[in-house]
Amino acid sequence: MQTNTRLILVGGFLGAGKTTLLWEAASRLAKRDLRVGLITNDQAPELVDTVWLSRGEPKVAEVSGSCFCCNFPGLIDAMSKLRSDATADVLIAEPVGSCTDLSATIIQPLKERLDKNLVVAPLSVLADPLRLRDIMSGGTAGLHKSAAYIFRKQLEEADVIVIGKIDLLPASELQDLRAKVAGAYPLATVFGVSALTGEGLDEWLDATLQADEAGLHLAEVDYDIYAEGEAVLGWLNATFRLQSSLTNWNDLAEKLLRALSRRFDAMGASVGHVKVVFEARGDFVVGNLIGTGETVSVRGSGAPSSHARMTLNARVEMTPQALESIVREELAAVTVAEDITPTQLAWRCLSPGRPQPTYRYDHLVAAGSG
Repeated sequence: MQTNTRLILVGGFLGAGKTTLLWEAASRLAKRDLRVGLITNDQAPELVDTVWLSRGEPKVAEVSGSCFCCNFPGLIDAMSKLRSDATADVLIAEPVGSCTDLSATIIQPLKERLDKNLVVAPLSVLADPLRLRDIMSGGTAGLHKSAAYIFRKQLEEADVIVIGKIDLLPASELQDLRAKVAGAYPLATVFGVSALTGEGLDEWLDATLQADEAGLHLAEVDYDIYAEGEAVLGWLNATFRLQSSLTNWNDLAEKLLRALSRRFDAMGASVGHVKVVFEARGDFVVGNLIGTGETVSVRGSGAPSSHARMTLNARVEMTPQALESIVREELAAVTVAEDITPTQLAWRCLSPGRPQPTYRYDHLVAAGSG
């Protein structure tokens, strides 16, 4: 088994950009001749993040069916597999975006229970700058108040707060935001990064690779509010095989996301995120929606083709039944309009249950005590 493997845990609320950050971080670490393994996490299988990340060189393991904290053995198994199969020098793990209390339920148990060949890096929490700006001003970032509570608790327990997508803010606004975050969370180190431009990524990576202490403080979490914050979201994962005469999958991704966004916006339903990925002849197109319609983005490209595999994940503030109905209706409308025949391969729609962590520590564990 590979020795001296470093684990970087990157938390943060839905839509923060964690998957993109993982991809860029893995690419940069590979250029430093480090072997990287990635671990994704979700309440159900058929995860867009796993599909998207698996297209590259780093090996990817998925822990699905529950969050890391509620399936600690699943996280350990994924880590062990990547440390063995990929001889990974660095593991980067992305918990479910609606999870918090990671220091108490993941970091402390890892420090106490794993061998000394695993070094746990400081807990990083990534935040979307626009949502973060509203949260820091006392708002809810358009989220249910209990979901906003989760967002705040994620920041409170972080060793490192990473303000992502800094290319979206003017320099003066970013400076003000960083100052507010640093003032509100003085125990955390604050970084600003952009996966689009690369700004700040190496500085954040250097810090996480060099630090030897993690989980330096615990947040006080009310599990009733936490459970409500997760339960207000409908949670949908689906995979389809698509067949047509010839389709531009970039265009289809945008049409589908905009159609869904119009429905959600009309209902005033807060969007955690909607992600869709199309795999066609070795090419990948991925689309994202993290709020109202203006947040739709599509990246990747490929030549038009007649076949594709589509994976869609949606986390929206509504019942699973309502979410399922809207997604089926809009997918049918878009595919009929484009003369595409969809074949369902997988479909899972749910509302997350109350978090039941495998472990929850009420004290800090000294580094290297395992």
